[in-house]
Amino acid sequence: MAKRQEETKFLDVNAAMQGSLIFSEPVNLRINGKFEGTLKAKGSLIVGEGAIITADIDGEQVIISGSVRGKIKSSRTIGLTSTANVYGDIETPQFSIEEGAIFNGRCKMVAERLSLPELAEYLSVESSKIVEWVQSGKLAAQKDGNELTFDKREVESWVAQNR
Repeated sequence: MAKRQEETKFLDVNAAMQGSLIFSEPVNLRINGKFEGTLKAKGSLIVGEGAIITADIDGEQVIISGSVRGKIKSSRTIGLTSTANVYGDIETPQFSIEEGAIFNGRCKMVAERLSLPELAEYLSVESSKIVEWVQSGKLAAQKDGNELTFDKREVESWVAQNR
Protein backbone atom coordinates (compact mmCIF):
# COMPACT_ATOMS: atom_id res chain seq x y z
CA MET A 1 0.00 0.00 0.00
CA ALA A 2 1.51 3.34 -1.05
CA LYS A 3 1.67 6.20 1.41
CA ARG A 4 -0.52 9.11 0.50
CA GLN A 5 1.58 12.25 0.38
CA GLU A 6 -0.21 15.17 1.90
CA GLU A 7 0.48 18.39 0.04
CA THR A 8 0.95 21.50 2.16
CA LYS A 9 -1.53 24.13 1.06
CA PHE A 10 -0.44 27.76 0.84
CA LEU A 11 -2.43 30.92 0.46
CA ASP A 12 -0.14 32.60 -2.08
CA VAL A 13 -0.60 36.38 -2.22
CA ASN A 14 1.03 38.17 -5.16
CA ALA A 15 -0.60 41.59 -5.05
CA ALA A 16 -0.15 45.10 -3.68
CA MET A 17 -2.26 45.51 -0.54
CA GLN A 18 -2.66 47.87 2.40
CA GLY A 19 -4.45 47.35 5.71
CA SER A 20 -4.66 44.54 8.23
CA LEU A 21 -4.45 40.85 7.43
CA ILE A 22 -5.45 38.79 10.47
CA PHE A 23 -5.79 35.01 10.41
CA SER A 24 -7.21 33.55 13.64
CA GLU A 25 -6.99 29.97 12.34
CA PRO A 26 -3.66 28.37 11.30
CA VAL A 27 -2.79 29.05 7.67
CA ASN A 28 0.28 28.69 5.48
CA LEU A 29 0.65 32.14 3.94
CA ARG A 30 3.18 33.20 1.31
CA ILE A 31 3.41 36.86 0.32
CA ASN A 32 5.21 37.67 -2.92
CA GLY A 33 3.97 41.22 -3.57
CA LYS A 34 3.80 44.50 -1.66
CA PHE A 35 2.04 44.82 1.66
CA GLU A 36 1.68 47.72 4.11
CA GLY A 37 -0.08 47.63 7.46
CA THR A 38 -0.47 44.91 10.07
CA LEU A 39 -0.08 41.19 9.53
CA LYS A 40 -1.10 38.56 12.11
CA ALA A 41 -1.03 34.90 11.19
CA LYS A 42 -1.09 31.55 12.94
CA GLY A 43 0.84 28.84 11.13
CA SER A 44 3.60 29.56 8.63
CA LEU A 45 4.25 32.94 7.04
CA ILE A 46 6.71 33.10 4.17
CA VAL A 47 7.85 36.43 2.75
CA GLY A 48 9.00 35.63 -0.80
CA GLU A 49 12.17 37.00 -2.42
CA GLY A 50 10.31 39.66 -4.40
CA ALA A 51 8.09 40.78 -1.53
CA ILE A 52 8.29 44.29 -0.10
CA ILE A 53 6.60 44.46 3.30
CA THR A 54 6.19 47.56 5.46
CA ALA A 55 4.28 46.15 8.41
CA ASP A 56 4.33 44.90 11.94
CA ILE A 57 4.21 41.12 11.77
CA ASP A 58 2.95 38.77 14.48
CA GLY A 59 3.12 35.07 13.67
CA GLU A 60 4.13 31.60 14.75
CA GLN A 61 6.71 30.53 12.18
CA VAL A 62 8.07 33.34 9.98
CA ILE A 63 10.52 32.83 7.11
CA ILE A 64 11.75 35.94 5.32
CA SER A 65 13.43 35.96 1.91
CA GLY A 66 12.29 39.43 0.79
CA SER A 67 12.32 42.95 2.23
CA VAL A 68 10.59 43.76 5.54
CA ARG A 69 10.44 47.03 7.47
CA GLY A 70 8.70 46.82 10.83
CA LYS A 71 8.54 44.89 14.06
CA ILE A 72 8.48 41.12 13.70
CA LYS A 73 7.21 38.97 16.57
CA SER A 74 6.98 35.20 16.54
CA SER A 75 5.79 32.69 19.12
CA ARG A 76 7.98 29.91 17.64
CA THR A 77 10.70 30.84 15.16
CA ILE A 78 11.95 33.45 12.72
CA GLY A 79 14.31 32.59 9.89
CA LEU A 80 16.07 34.96 7.50
CA THR A 81 17.28 33.39 4.26
CA SER A 82 20.32 34.69 2.37
CA THR A 83 18.16 37.09 0.31
CA ALA A 84 16.35 38.65 3.30
CA ASN A 85 16.57 42.39 3.92
CA VAL A 86 15.09 43.26 7.34
CA TYR A 87 14.95 46.68 9.02
CA GLY A 88 13.21 46.37 12.36
CA ASP A 89 13.18 44.68 15.72
CA ILE A 90 12.66 40.95 16.15
CA GLU A 91 11.19 39.10 19.15
CA THR A 92 11.16 35.29 19.08
CA PRO A 93 12.19 32.17 21.04
CA GLN A 94 14.27 30.88 18.08
CA PHE A 95 16.10 32.87 15.41
CA SER A 96 18.23 31.81 12.45
CA ILE A 97 19.96 33.94 9.86
CA GLU A 98 21.72 32.71 6.73
CA GLU A 99 24.93 34.21 5.43
CA GLY A 100 24.14 37.08 3.07
CA ALA A 101 20.97 38.21 4.85
CA ILE A 102 20.79 41.85 5.94
CA PHE A 103 19.38 42.52 9.41
CA ASN A 104 19.37 46.01 10.93
CA GLY A 105 17.55 46.13 14.24
CA ARG A 106 17.43 44.54 17.64
CA CYS A 107 16.69 40.93 18.45
CA LYS A 108 15.11 39.83 21.71
CA MET A 109 15.11 36.11 22.37
CA VAL A 110 12.11 35.35 24.55
CA ALA A 111 11.37 32.17 26.42
CA GLU A 112 8.49 30.05 25.24
CA ARG A 113 5.61 30.49 27.70
CA LEU A 114 3.16 27.78 28.67
CA SER A 115 -0.22 28.28 30.32
CA LEU A 116 -1.33 26.00 33.18
CA PRO A 117 -3.46 23.76 30.90
CA GLU A 118 -0.65 23.59 28.31
CA LEU A 119 1.87 22.62 31.00
CA ALA A 120 -0.49 19.99 32.44
CA GLU A 121 -0.81 18.44 28.98
CA TYR A 122 2.95 18.76 28.34
CA LEU A 123 3.82 16.99 31.62
CA SER A 124 0.78 14.62 31.52
CA VAL A 125 -0.29 15.56 35.05
CA GLU A 126 -3.35 17.20 36.59
CA SER A 127 -3.38 21.01 36.81
CA SER A 128 -4.00 20.74 40.56
CA LYS A 129 -0.67 18.91 40.99
CA ILE A 130 1.17 21.73 39.18
CA VAL A 131 -0.54 24.33 41.39
CA GLU A 132 0.56 22.30 44.42
CA TRP A 133 4.18 22.36 43.16
CA VAL A 134 4.00 26.13 42.61
CA GLN A 135 2.48 26.80 46.05
CA SER A 136 5.14 24.67 47.76
CA GLY A 137 7.92 26.54 45.92
CA LYS A 138 9.07 23.49 43.94
CA LEU A 139 8.21 24.97 40.52
CA ALA A 140 8.56 28.59 39.41
CA ALA A 141 5.60 30.35 37.80
CA GLN A 142 4.73 33.89 36.75
CA LYS A 143 1.36 35.61 37.12
CA ASP A 144 -0.15 36.96 33.91
CA GLY A 145 -3.29 38.65 35.21
CA ASN A 146 -5.08 35.87 37.10
CA GLU A 147 -3.36 33.11 35.12
CA LEU A 148 -0.16 31.22 35.89
CA THR A 149 2.41 31.00 33.09
CA PHE A 150 5.59 28.95 32.92
CA ASP A 151 8.91 29.31 31.11
CA LYS A 152 9.26 26.10 29.08
CA ARG A 153 13.07 26.02 29.44
CA GLU A 154 12.82 26.42 33.23
CA VAL A 155 10.25 23.61 33.36
CA GLU A 156 12.46 21.31 31.27
CA SER A 157 15.42 22.05 33.54
CA TRP A 158 13.27 21.40 36.64
CA VAL A 159 12.03 18.09 35.19
CA ALA A 160 15.61 16.99 34.40
CA GLN A 161 16.72 17.76 37.98
CA ASN A 162 13.76 15.96 39.57
CA ARG A 163 13.80 12.66 37.71
